[in-house]
Amino acid sequence: QVQLAESGGGLVQAGGSLRLSCAASGRSFSSHDMGWFRQAPGKEREGVACIEDNGHSTKYADSVNGRFTISRDDANNMIYLDIKNLTPEDTGIYYCAADLDDHNILIDVQYDYWGQGTQVTVST
Repeated sequence: QVQLAESGGGLVQAGGSLRLSCAASGRSFSSHDMGWFRQAPGKEREGVACIEDNGHSTKYADSVNGRFTISRDDANNMIYLDIKNLTPEDTGIYYCAADLDDHNILIDVQYDYWGQGTQVTVST
């Protein structure tokens, strides 16, 4: 059974940092693009970062560029999202996802597998 499991969320003060992790199991995603999405309360899900299968190319949403860093450790089937300078607007559920067709794009409908999400709450 293919699974993506996110972890690392929590309650953080504004200005703080977090590392979100995504563990893949059931198959290897080393040859596929991976992405991180988030959904804030009352808002649609948005893509925040994606990384190509070779790890050489990354993309970020304008709203997070410079503060978010996506990375991957294919040897251990892990995807990470490092977040710094958190703001209350970063509050939401963060999901990792796998794109089997390698579109390298931050559009959720292009992704095939999803985790259950991890909650990030940023307080003022």
